Formats: sequence, structure tokens, C-alpha cells
Amino acid sequence: MKKINLVIMMICLGSLLHAQRSDKQIEGLKKEVQEKVVSRSKMAQVMVDKVFSFAELGFQEVETSKYITDILKENGFVIEYGISGVPTAWWAKWGSGSPVIAIGSDIDCIPRASQKPGVAYFDPIVEGAPGHGEGHNAGTPLNIVAVLSVKEIMEREKIPGTLIIWPGVAEELVGTKAYYVRDGYFDDVDLCIFTHVGNNLGVSYGPTSGTGLISVEYTFEGESAHSAGAPWRGKSAADAVELMNIGWQYNREHLDPLGRSHSIITYGGDQPNVVPSKASIWYYFREITYPKIMDMYARANEVAEGAAMMTRTTLSSKILGTAWPRHYNKVIAETMYQNILEVGLPTWSEDDQLLAKALQREVNSPKDSTGLNIKLDTIGLPLVIPSSGGSDDIGDISWKVPTVTLRFPSNIPGLQGHHWSNAIAMATPIAHKGVVAGAQVEAMTILDLLLKPTLVTQAWEYYNVEQMSKQKYTPMVGPADQPAVYLNKGIMDNYAPKLKPYYYDETKYNSYLEQLGITYPTLRKDQLEKINKKP
Repeated sequence: MKKINLVIMMICLGSLLHAQRSDKQIEGLKKEVQEKVVSRSKMAQVMVDKVFSFAELGFQEVETSKYITDILKENGFVIEYGISGVPTAWWAKWGSGSPVIAIGSDIDCIPRASQKPGVAYFDPIVEGAPGHGEGHNAGTPLNIVAVLSVKEIMEREKIPGTLIIWPGVAEELVGTKAYYVRDGYFDDVDLCIFTHVGNNLGVSYGPTSGTGLISVEYTFEGESAHSAGAPWRGKSAADAVELMNIGWQYNREHLDPLGRSHSIITYGGDQPNVVPSKASIWYYFREITYPKIMDMYARANEVAEGAAMMTRTTLSSKILGTAWPRHYNKVIAETMYQNILEVGLPTWSEDDQLLAKALQREVNSPKDSTGLNIKLDTIGLPLVIPSSGGSDDIGDISWKVPTVTLRFPSNIPGLQGHHWSNAIAMATPIAHKGVVAGAQVEAMTILDLLLKPTLVTQAWEYYNVEQMSKQKYTPMVGPADQPAVYLNKGIMDNYAPKLKPYYYDETKYNSYLEQLGITYPTLRKDQLEKINKKP
């Protein structure tokens, strides 16, 4: 059984450690680490606001990665830069011995989601620029605050263990985590804690809602000709793209209702009077299980081959990213949920709730119009009925080592996701409070895992017996596949200079809201009237 020798060693070592620390003493250390997290609230706010201001798309998180790794290096972490051939990816390690706990979160943002924080309607910082419309500016700051707080106690108490902080680069492209797994970065990791923004404090175990996916770009090459003078001599690659697309549209009728597929044409030719000799189309193929993903992918390949035959063009394709369906660990999740119950949700101010209610009405939220959550979620249980939805390449890691994702309450319920509205809360007190609450939960959970070695053993028992006995992990990326690090470069080359004047300067301003001159919250008169209107 995987890791059995390590587990036995940890039990022996952990038994000695646990004999020195009673449950009461461990609870005392967990109370202390909560206080240490709270004492770093200003640090959390600065990091959240700073990363928000960088607003960098996947694979181009240059300023973000430099800023974060500089902080980690100053705090004693050893940094390996450019992991898996990704310039903005890194592996930051501190400590020694077991358990080895890897703590991660995503750092990229969303195209065309630039938005002033704290303003309850569309008002971009830079028109057309990227922005944190998925809230990925908050998770790594949360991890840093939690880990530094735990590190302080580990040093004083001489607690063995290794803490690793790593970034989800280009998560919106599901572009890196499968490569981290393939390249062995998680081979010696015992447990993984991942964080992602949400609108409540939550954690789940077992198969989760959503899908896995494979991201593929198909390129057709033909022969150019004068579009009016000799079109019969051309072989149009653009025709092949269109034929593939319409062929795939007809296939949609026959897909499982839980499947999802979407595409963009990445290159369609140069100008109308030249028959396009080259054209490309990029697909995401999503399904709820690995076999179904691969079946959809195989069907798409057949459609692509047919389009090439009809147009007498040549076909090539490349994988741009992959994400396995997620499966989270019961033991870590149940441990984490007890800490969620202890921490509870933040205390929201009237201004926080006012912003939330105004924004929910602004985007016509179909379900939520009552503001921020004031009641904790229950723990997420394994799905009985599969549910479709989004994907995350943390799925690949969840099939390599016992993993959970902590959802923390830094955003507003009822928003559509991948949208400017999702950026509005992400550099406001809502985000700052949610990060501190999440960091408390994470820090307490890390201490549990360090000081209660039976949890590590039980986590691996669940992984081996309940998870891996039902489905084996087969990577969708092969040895020759490489991360598509060129993606988004042109967009960021255009927008980074325009965003740079708006980078947050924490030496001059107490908050990013202050730097931008925003009164918190900012509402239009009609928005305020709608909220105050009596039924």
C-alpha cells in the first residue's frame, strides 16, 4: 500500500510527540495560532490588495509571482523557480521531516474583468483589461498568513514537518497542475490543502460537483490562393475549422446531459482576399468521469479528421491543459470542518451587506438578494446524484495525494462567475475578513495534521481503500506535452503597461480603496433606492 513505510514511521514519531502534548495542549496551540493569524490581518489586507492590482492572466503572472516569492524568501522559504518549465510557477519549502504538507491556491485572473473594488456597478480600472473576476488574488495571501503563523509555533515548539506553498498558475486554462504531478513534485507530499474563494466557509469530501476536462487546440493547414482570382486553387483551413465546429454542434445533441463543451476560434486567417492556409480552433471537453472525458475527446478527434478530409487539409492538435474530476479526502475534510465550526463566519458590517445586496440586484441574481451569508454551510457530502459544472486541475493532485479544498468567504453570493461583478468584493473588507477567517481554519487544520499523526494514516487509508480502489489515475498529459506558456502573452504585453500606474502602493495608502479614491461602498442613487424600498 502506497506510503505504508512512511505512515508507520510517522505513527512512531507522532506517538512520541503526542505523548508530550495532551489534547488540551494541542487545543491551546490552535487557539494561539488563531491569534497569530488575526495579528497578521494587516499583512493579509496588503497582500490581497496588491495581487488584485496586478491583474495578470494565466502563464503571465510575473509581478504576482515575484511579489509572493520575495515574501516567502524573506521568511526563510527555499524557492525553486520555474517548475515544470513554467516561468511563473515555483515551489517554496520550509521545515524538515514528516508530514510534508503542500498548501496551494491559484493566482491568475480573468480576461476583460477589470473592475474598481467596492463599486456596485460596472466601472473598470482599465477598460478591456483583465481583472480578478474569479477572486484568485486572495487564496495565496491566505496560505501565507496561515503558514507563517504555524511556522512560528513549529519553530518554538520544535515540531517536525515540512510546509510547501505552491501556486496554481493558469488555472483558468487548467494549465499546470497535471504537469506538477507528472514531473514528480507531489511524489513526496503526504497531504495537500488547497484554498479557493467562495461566499461561505466550507469543505467537502468524496466526488464533488463539477467536471474534469481536456483542453485541445486543433490546427488545419491547407493552401492559400487569391480569393477572387483563383479560389479553386486554394485549400481553406478556415473552412475546415467551420466544418469541424458545425460537426461538433451536431454531436452536442448526442452528448450526455452532464457533459459540457465550448470553443473559440484562435486563428481564422489573415484577410478575406487570401484563402486561409492555416486556421485553429480551441475546445474544452468536459465530463464527470475520466472515461467519459476521453470518449468525448475521441469523438471530437473523429470530427476533426472528417473536416480535414472534406477540405483536403492536414490536421494537427495539441493538448493545452487537463483537469481530472475532483475527489476530496474525508479525514482531512472532517478535521477541517471542526475548525470551521470553531472559527465561524466573519462579522459583516452594514457597508459590507449594502455592497452585497446592491450588486446582487445589479446582476439580477436569480437566487440571492439578501446579502452576505450569516450562517455556516454544512460539510459537503459525497454526491449521490452527479452534478455538472466547472472544473479545476486540483483534481489531478487529489488523485495523487489526499487533498481537500477550503472555500473561504471573500466574495458575494449569487454572482455568475468569471465576470467583472466577481471582482468587486475582492479588494474590500469583505475579502480581507474572509481571508483572515479562512487562514484561521487552515492554520488550525495544519496543526491538527502535524500533531495528530493518526490523521495522516487515516487520510491515506481513505485514499487507498475508498478512492483508489474504484478508479485509478491515468494522466491526460503525456511525456511530450508541455505547458502552453505562450498563452495570454500578447494580451498582457498590451495591458500590463496600462495597469502598472494602478499597482497598489502600500507605503503611501492604507488600502487599495484609498489609493483609487473609492468611498466604500459606492452605489448609484437608484441602487440605494431599490434596497431601501419597502415591499
